[in-house]
Amino acid sequence: MTYSIGDIEDITGIKPHILRYWEDVIPGFSPKKDMGGRRAYTQHDLELIFRLKYLITEKKFTAEGAGQQILEEAQYVQNNAEIFQQIRETRELLTEVYLNVKKLNR
Repeated sequence: MTYSIGDIEDITGIKPHILRYWEDVIPGFSPKKDMGGRRAYTQHDLELIFRLKYLITEKKFTAEGAGQQILEEAQYVQNNAEIFQQIRETRELLTEVYLNVKKLNR
């Protein structure tokens, strides 16, 4: 599913001229365009817009600073993906052990 720039404005409250400005100053923020040249925002774009909105309005980042923060967050996740996977697997294993112990104690 894709969203038009008007849909994005309705959902997020961010005006189209701000969205277009963000395309210029935020690395990696570049929604695809449809055959007619209109922006077609994805769910990932929408999530990114909400994150940018939070950083800019709540945390008082500049647009450029918010873009840099998102890049740093993405790098952190990429660098720690293996650790996060190990944590998920350990959590699943511990849950399984807990449930088995609980069954035995009935």
